[in-house]
Amino acid sequence: MTSVRQHTPPMAAVLPLLVALLAAPATAAGKPMRVYVLAGQSNMEGQAVVDLDGKDYNDGKGSLVALLADPAKAAGLAHLKAANGTWRVRDDVWMWYQPEAAPLQAGPLAVGYTVYGDTHHFGPELEFGHVVGEAVENEVLLVKTAWGGKSLFADFRPPSSGGKTGVYYTRMIAEIREAVGSIKTRFPQSKAAGHELAGFVWYQGWNDGCDPQRAAPAYEQNLVNLIHDVRKDLAAPELPVVVGELTGPWVDAPDGWAAVRAAQAAAAARPEFQGNVVFVPTHQFVRAAEDSPNPGHGHHEFGNAETCFLVGEALGRAMLSLTPYAGRTP
Repeated sequence: MTSVRQHTPPMAAVLPLLVALLAAPATAAGKPMRVYVLAGQSNMEGQAVVDLDGKDYNDGKGSLVALLADPAKAAGLAHLKAANGTWRVRDDVWMWYQPEAAPLQAGPLAVGYTVYGDTHHFGPELEFGHVVGEAVENEVLLVKTAWGGKSLFADFRPPSSGGKTGVYYTRMIAEIREAVGSIKTRFPQSKAAGHELAGFVWYQGWNDGCDPQRAAPAYEQNLVNLIHDVRKDLAAPELPVVVGELTGPWVDAPDGWAAVRAAQAAAAARPEFQGNVVFVPTHQFVRAAEDSPNPGHGHHEFGNAETCFLVGEALGRAMLSLTPYAGRTP
């Protein structure tokens, strides 16, 4: 049986949540829960720093706390805080995330649904959930299926690419089905009536860029195959798909990573995907290493909170730009 770490925010944040749940908006009650899958590797797992500082974190530069202390940026981030100063916990957006070697994390959206199992980090799901949660009347479930150091060429290899299907492709599909099948038991506070699969986000590419001879040249077709196979396996033939650009300090280098970025854009531009797949540039969100919590972690976008926040926001807005989709039950 899967062990579960129920995501538990501080008590000061829980009490307002309970009050809000008792007075949930009538507009959300009785509507199907909209399910969005957030898939990828380590940057989707969540590497952005919330509040760590000191010499090990560049004195907190580029953390979420530092951004909120900046008058020029605080207003755009204010919705992440509750009225009492604690981190906001949404009562209409839920998270389901199974780390590779840790208990399941399930609960209302807040900071902390990451591989680290603490509230000191966050991933793109945080602002993605706020953007989508504000835009739709339905309750929302975000199913994060992300594991660090995994390639599309092998680990996520879709069945129609031939060869051995990737272990993490198979695991991803299984976890999506498990998550939607356990909505009533994991989220008993929800007032939603049923669910609909509403979108799929892909934010991955580092490992394929590390293999410029095999993985990078095959990336475009593998991504096309992934989209087709996910839609087939989830019985959602026109499922909206958002492809987030591989980003990082290497983005303009003439190597495998540049090839992956081009392949991501080319795959999303295929005629068969017109109107239901969109590519989202993210390289403009990368911040300087010296202004970030983890200057030596270029592969993790230096742990910069603004980068991750803006990526999540862009992915969320791109998802909303696609034609509304009724969804199917996987």
